[in-house]
Amino acid sequence: MFSKIFPKIHTEGYKFIVIAAFITIIFLIINNFLGLIGLLLTVWVYYFFRDPERTVIGDDNYLVSPADGEVIKVEEVEGPKELNLENKKFKKISIFMNVFDCHVNRTPCSGKVEDILYKPGKFLNASLDKASEDNERNYYKLKDNHGNDIVIVQIAGLVARRIVCETNKDQTLNQGDRIGMIRFGSRADVYYENYEPLVKIGQTAISGETLLAKR
Repeated sequence: MFSKIFPKIHTEGYKFIVIAAFITIIFLIINNFLGLIGLLLTVWVYYFFRDPERTVIGDDNYLVSPADGEVIKVEEVEGPKELNLENKKFKKISIFMNVFDCHVNRTPCSGKVEDILYKPGKFLNASLDKASEDNERNYYKLKDNHGNDIVIVQIAGLVARRIVCETNKDQTLNQGDRIGMIRFGSRADVYYENYEPLVKIGQTAISGETLLAKR
């Protein structure tokens, strides 16, 4: 029960919590109303950087969600040209994370990281179609245990200004392992082959737990 009310915090969050707490003290010195606003801000910062444990299915026949948020796209597309996959067909699922969602991202499958590519860009609203091509983003290309190419893309949003990568090239990952996070409000795209989607647009996904697709 305690861990649900006060979940573990991602290491990226500590400095922001300290800053928010300092601002709260300054506000409180000025007056109680501003102090209350500062307190609410501090609580929000704490919960934004929460990093709760998740129950992962651990089954290579499924892909799990890389992010908490709303499914906004389920479509068939060409692969990312940044990874030289533009001549290969993939299915893609896009998940939009608002500022109240947990922003720690996880790998949808077990496998080996074949490539990681950071691409600088704009900070458009992450829910827009152009965000996948124009916004700052980070690509992870994995080879799953069936030999399929799986690509996860962290996409910065209108408020987000930093993509945190916690994964290395050639690293072997287990399904649901943390790969990084995005600060503050963003999107995750998953490109995959040889799986059939299990989610629909408008559905809420939970990182590491929601089943996105099945072989």
